[in-house]
Amino acid sequence: MEEIKTLEIEDPIYEETYTAHIQKNGAAWIGWIPEVPEVKCEEYTQEALLKTLVKDLHEALEAEEEAWDKQIEEDSKAGRLDRFAEKAEENFKAGKYYEIEDLQKLLEK
Repeated sequence: MEEIKTLEIEDPIYEETYTAHIQKNGAAWIGWIPEVPEVKCEEYTQEALLKTLVKDLHEALEAEEEAWDKQIEEDSKAGRLDRFAEKAEENFKAGKYYEIEDLQKLLEK
């Protein structure tokens, strides 16, 4: 096995950058992304490996997003988010909120 190479892969849809590790292993190349453990692959060329890593990364991120959406929908239907909505409404009625422009100014500091 050769030395592990590290490079960055950017997912343009999710606008995140991930670390990819690639390594020549005999006649093939293996690669993985530590931040997304389910993304591991093997190809016969480095170019093919990088394409597969990008594709598999995007698919894993989509699956994660779908799982989150499903969980939020289930939690909402089950009433598990009601207390947060009630608290937000209480805070709004009590004047405990920021206008978007003011909040943006606070975050810029």
